[in-house]
Amino acid sequence: MTTRLHSIAQAAAAVAFMVAAAFCHGAESLDSIIIDAGYDQQTKIAVVPFRAGPEFGDLEPLSDIIGFDLARSGQFAPTERGNMLSLPAERAEVFFRDWRILGVEYLLVGRVAAEFNGDVSVSYELYDVTNERAMAEERLTAPAAKWRDLGHTIADVVFEAITGVRGAFSTRILYVLAQNTGTDYARYRLEMADSDGARARTLLTSDEPIMSPSWSPDAERAAYVTFETGRPVIALQNVATGERELLPHFPGINGSPIFSPDGRSLAVVLSRDGNPEIYLMNLADYRLRQITRHHGIDTEPSWTPDGRSLIFTSDRGGRPQIYQVELATNFVERLTFEGRYNARARLLPDGVHLVFVHRRDGVDHIAWQDLERNDLRVLTETALDESPSLAPNGTMLIYATQDQGRGILAVVSIDGRVKYRLPSSSGDVREPAWSPFIDGLNSAF
Repeated sequence: MTTRLHSIAQAAAAVAFMVAAAFCHGAESLDSIIIDAGYDQQTKIAVVPFRAGPEFGDLEPLSDIIGFDLARSGQFAPTERGNMLSLPAERAEVFFRDWRILGVEYLLVGRVAAEFNGDVSVSYELYDVTNERAMAEERLTAPAAKWRDLGHTIADVVFEAITGVRGAFSTRILYVLAQNTGTDYARYRLEMADSDGARARTLLTSDEPIMSPSWSPDAERAAYVTFETGRPVIALQNVATGERELLPHFPGINGSPIFSPDGRSLAVVLSRDGNPEIYLMNLADYRLRQITRHHGIDTEPSWTPDGRSLIFTSDRGGRPQIYQVELATNFVERLTFEGRYNARARLLPDGVHLVFVHRRDGVDHIAWQDLERNDLRVLTETALDESPSLAPNGTMLIYATQDQGRGILAVVSIDGRVKYRLPSSSGDVREPAWSPFIDGLNSAF
């Protein structure tokens, strides 16, 4: 028995050390989220602090990670711990009447334990309080370094169980952090962080600008533009190992790389013949196929979800507007007509709604448009809004903006009702890219 207790104590100590180390790694994460607006009618949920031993006492509670994920979606109003009448950890301890008195609609309870091998196991249960029924229950086991991933994973399950939409809290974001720009000490970093800005990790540091990061559809690689050779070059990098390669480059512009939905090619902008045009580059043999041919500037490509067309920005009509080209026929169609400047478009997963940079009264905002009804709605009210990137479930988008003269990231829901900011005290943050769905518990990063 003494040996068994000693083994448990060793496992608990290992868990505490490994998780603490994981948190230290995110010391330069984006600052705390500032929530500016949410839904008027939020769903009331109680995320009860998960029962855990003293070895977890110095760690951020999983219930805080889960509750904050749900709160920043704008759709949930988590109950404050001080208002809870009890702190159940399993079904036998739940008294639904108490939660109904508080107006709680859903209840999440759970338990945390240290495994013999140093892993962490979490058991949780989600309940519909009104009908007193279980909606989800599961036991998860993961290495201690995956502590925050456990919280995000559970938040994803809760979000989908209640809303019917797949959660995107386990995703990551890429962004460029610029420091001391305009001086001889300028530095640029390609950063990756959790979708809430935590656990920032530097993928590349350079004295020269880094631009236009994008994710591969399997979230294993990033493409971006680097000026490390003195000219723009497109690079591919494995986000877990750091292994990278510079792709074949050409005179003039080499920019705006974005992966096809099948991951086999990149849409890029090249000015190899003197005029910026859109090309496809086959990643197996680097063969090029020219897509656009026009004396105007064609740039900022993005893919339709089915991979059959590209959305792009062009001034071929005299002003920057959004166009679509079918890859099979090269048929080009103009999509935006309202306003004198529309650019950097991304199509939602439904294939019928578009988000892009829209200039109104001389100020750039992020706008949403229904392509079937030609209905346009401005989503943001801040100034110099740019570089929108969609969450993989299509419910939110992240973009770059300005706050007190500093570049920051901000997030807005696709209906404009939920807004929050991700400020940074480390420098100017720009050009965000939201990852595809990620299995955080099994990913290599």
